[in-house]
Parts: sequence; structure tokens; C-alpha cells
Amino acid sequence: MEPQAVFDLIRNGEDSMVEFKRDDVRNCDLAKELVAFLNLEGGTVLLGVEDDGTISGVARDRCEEWVSELCRTKIDPPVIPLLSLARGVEPGRDVLAVRVGAGPDKPYARAHRGGRTYCIRVGSTSREASREEIERMFQASGRIRYGLKPALGATFDDFDSRRLRDYFERVLGGSAPAGDDREGWEALLRNLDLMTETGGQLVGTVDGVLLFGSRPNRHVPQAGIRALCYPGTEPDYATRADEDLRGPMVSLVGADGAVIGRGLVDQAWDFVRRNTMPSAELHGMMRVDRWDYLEEVVREAVGNALVHRDYSIAGTDVALIIYSDRLEVQSPGRLPNTVTVEGMKAGVRYARNQTLVNVMRDYGYVDARGMGVRNRILPGMRAHNGTEPDLIEEEHRFLVRLWKEAKPS
Repeated sequence: MEPQAVFDLIRNGEDSMVEFKRDDVRNCDLAKELVAFLNLEGGTVLLGVEDDGTISGVARDRCEEWVSELCRTKIDPPVIPLLSLARGVEPGRDVLAVRVGAGPDKPYARAHRGGRTYCIRVGSTSREASREEIERMFQASGRIRYGLKPALGATFDDFDSRRLRDYFERVLGGSAPAGDDREGWEALLRNLDLMTETGGQLVGTVDGVLLFGSRPNRHVPQAGIRALCYPGTEPDYATRADEDLRGPMVSLVGADGAVIGRGLVDQAWDFVRRNTMPSAELHGMMRVDRWDYLEEVVREAVGNALVHRDYSIAGTDVALIIYSDRLEVQSPGRLPNTVTVEGMKAGVRYARNQTLVNVMRDYGYVDARGMGVRNRILPGMRAHNGTEPDLIEEEHRFLVRLWKEAKPS
């Protein structure tokens, strides 16, 4: 690293990607900073720089070997840092830049005195992660499945028995236990990870309640969709519509094929229909309504948001927002560790909540091949009105933006 690059980093001060440390920092304290960077987006520690930006220099013997060793023994899983020594930043004073990228094996922990501490970076500070934050990192990595956790208080009586029977008999084309065979039903739901045992009792899992619960929000408060419609292009206090969509994800279909109980995806499309105005087109002698947004694209976007959102983030629903020029579907949580927006466009498959994905595919709510972005959302809107949907990953959410019409060139 050139001295000028060091000066540039120092001039901007400590932030979410830069930390200053004296040369005599303890190995466990340096490991804490590196772990926090690894669990965020990566970052650089400048060794030999005081908190106020004064350059004190590196005097430790074989400093680079010392850093490499602590990255192997004090960080779990071990990492290999990028080390760059800037010589003569000030006369007789060198600075060692220790750089780590966003770790592919999150979450990382500091290993010290036989224990593991998970750290995160918040602004210019590294701190120990809370239990909820640790759980979220493990879920994002795919190393735990939040949906298999028990939804406390949810017994078999909290499931919608009609939806369960409809799923096993109509959707899957199989058979189901008799209505009074509670033991048979509980065994079936347990085998499919829709129920689990905890404390000697059989209770519904988060996934089970989300899919087939009579009132999912009683047990999983973050289940549901916040649906809003604004008259303009920006959020405003004045809304045309503001609704909380509640209920199980899947719809209930009667013997005649008609929907008699609307699930969340169907409720979402109903909201879009009520709050957008179709235009009429003549196909031969027939009048055909043309909606601003293609139905199968909206359903795919909403279904994906529901099955892939991070349910460990409490207090926030999936959001469906209609503006005068666009429609947005916002899903709480970042993409899992190895998934990128470009990868999704190319057809990369992933599942944060595999049970939800499996069941919603059975119903046809999401692409059966797991490539809904590539096969439905992108080509669907291009064919519908020539627009290119936006896929945007932000710090705490993933957003799909559909445009009402093509932008002027």
C-alpha cells in the first residue's frame, strides 16, 4: 500500500470499513475487529495508527506473521488476510494494513479462552452480536433453518384442517388421515417438518403455521403483508389504501375449483387489482382488460418474498407498495451469503426456508424450478410493457421494483 492511500484512509476517519489500532494491540482484540468486518462487508485495520489518526508506526517484530497466526487461531473459521505494509508513511514509521473481505462462511467468531464470541460492525464500533443477530447470521448462511423452530403455543388445533386436507388430497393427489385421526395427522405433519416436539409436547413449526395456520400472526407476529398504495411517486401521509393482509400463505379451493379462502398471494393480487386501473384492448371482437402489471409476475414476486424472507427479523412484514409509476415488493433480510443479484438473474437457485419453498411450489405460487426471477419476472415484464424490473439488495431488505411503463429514452 502506498503512503498516500494510508493518508486517505486516515483522513476519512474510522467507519464501518476502517479501524485504527496501535501496534501493541492484543491478538484477541484485533481478532474481534476482523471478525466484525468479516460478518459485515469486510474492512481494513490500520496497525500503527492511534485513535485520533496519529501515526505511531509498527514496531512489533515479525508483525505480519503475528497477524496471520491470529487469523488462523483466533478466528473461527480461520481466514487468510490481505497484508500490505506501507513503509515510511512518516519518517521512520510504517503502517500495516490488514484487509479482510466479506466472509463467505458467516458467521465468524472470535476464539478466546475456550469460548466463541460473535461480533458485528455498527458504524465505527465493533460489538458482540445479540442472540437475535447471531441467529440471523446463521440463518443467512443456511446453517440453521428458522422455519423449523417451534411456534410456541401452536398445537394441532391451530392448523386449518380444511387447508391441510386440500393440500394432501387435491394438490398432491394423495390421501390424508381421517378427520378424527389426530394421532395420524400429527405424525404426518411431524414427518414433513410442519410440527416438532419441544418440552415433551408436539407443536407447530414456524413454517407449518405460516403455511396452514388458522391465524398465523398469533404465533408468528411477522407473518403477513403490509399493502400500501400512494397517489404519487413517493411515500406520503396521504394514502389511497393501507391494509394489513393476514392469514395462511396458501388458498383454500372448493370442490368446484373456486377459491373459498384466499391465501396471502391471492390477497396481494386482489389488492393490486383494486388499486390499479386496467386499460381495455380489443382482441378481434373481444374486449380484454390489460393491467399495469402482469399477474404472474406480481404473484411470483410476492411468493418469492414470502418464502425467502428472513423470519428471524421480528416486527416487520413483507411490503407491497404501489406508486403512480411503479410497484415494489420488499422482503425483510439480506440475500443469503452466496447469492447475488446477478446470480439470481442468471438462474441461481437458493432457499432460505426450504419447507416454504417446497409447499408453495406444489401450489404453483413460485417457479417450480426455483428460477422465478430469470424465467418469470424479468421476461414477463419485458414482454408485458418493455420494462426492466429492478432487483435491489439493501442493508436489511431485498426489493423487486416493477415499472408501470417504459421510461422515455
